[in-house]
Amino acid sequence: MSVNPSKALIALVALICMTVLIAVGSIDQDQGLPIITMIVGYSVGNGMAALTNKSVEPIIRKKDKE
Repeated sequence: MSVNPSKALIALVALICMTVLIAVGSIDQDQGLPIITMIVGYSVGNGMAALTNKSVEPIIRKKDKE
């Protein structure tokens, strides 16, 4: 059983947080919009890869032991 949250949930939380930070004026739009664009692009890219049966890397994974 995996305890990692899904990529969609992580992307949604990040998107909401960035939107709220922009709305309350904690960060400027010039700083926040590129991050929002990256989150949306990453989500779309992973969704397209999943639809075409390509492997996608997890956002959170265990560190490799050296």
